[in-house]
Amino acid sequence: MQVNHHALLGQLADMDLRLLRVFKTVVDCGGMAAAELELNIGTSTISRHVKDLEVRLGLTLCRRGRAGFSLTTEGEQIYAETLRLLASTDAFRSSVDEIHRRMGGQLKVAVFDKTASNPAAHIGRAIALFCERAPEVELHLHVAPINTIERGVIDGQFQVGVIPGHRRSASLAYDELFDETMYLYCGAQHPLFEVPVSGLGWEGLAAQQFAGLGYHSPNMDISQQMRLPRKATGFDQEAIAHLILSGKFLGFLPDHYAAGFVGQGQMRALNPEVLRYTCGFLGILRRSPEPARATRVFQACLLEAHQAVAVDRHIPVSY
Repeated sequence: MQVNHHALLGQLADMDLRLLRVFKTVVDCGGMAAAELELNIGTSTISRHVKDLEVRLGLTLCRRGRAGFSLTTEGEQIYAETLRLLASTDAFRSSVDEIHRRMGGQLKVAVFDKTASNPAAHIGRAIALFCERAPEVELHLHVAPINTIERGVIDGQFQVGVIPGHRRSASLAYDELFDETMYLYCGAQHPLFEVPVSGLGWEGLAAQQFAGLGYHSPNMDISQQMRLPRKATGFDQEAIAHLILSGKFLGFLPDHYAAGFVGQGQMRALNPEVLRYTCGFLGILRRSPEPARATRVFQACLLEAHQAVAVDRHIPVSY
């Protein structure tokens, strides 16, 4: 069944939008009980709202019971359409604010994981600048994989993204922010941990088991370029850290994130003069429609905080 959110929009009232927001929160939290604190209403009320939405749409959206909470196939489709619909309503509010030359509502920013410990990253400083310049805007900060952030910015789920640079999309505009150095690590139980490896090069890794990220990224690029034998896959940096700590796999991590494990003797970098790569982080915006004023202000704050020279800047950041 293909759900047309434009068709639904013609039938939706304010109450229906509220029910959809409740449904989205339940899915995001992984169940009704878990959504209580987020929504500040009781489980029985949440359950009634979800049931009312199911009746309104004529669909069973989820299964709940002893087996736990799960979406039906129709529920998964409605959730995806809900994200698009709510993003559209948020964009409408932003456009109205733009007409009034005011900044309000919500701004949703998504960043790649494990950036807070990077001394070259000044996202916190950018947030402080933004809060001073747009105090009425409610900031929502998300952490997500690269592909999720890119897709979210393109479809309007996020307004700003911060990701490692890899491939470029014609739908996005990019600004350079900061760099990150990645070293190849092994865990304390790995056979190479106590072995001198100053002469180890890329060609010497063919006999090792490698853990890499499971989506297009600089990590995937380097593993394919150097023909590293992938034997395990992680979907964020912490997952890669767990695989390295098992002592069974080698993997790349940011030096600033791995420093804690190294300091505790749980990991070591293998021949860091050679087995390394650097990736640049970029701020991304959707090219069209033109981003709202609050979005442009946040991107300007990112650039100011990092004192970077913007590249490929096709969207003005003035406000």
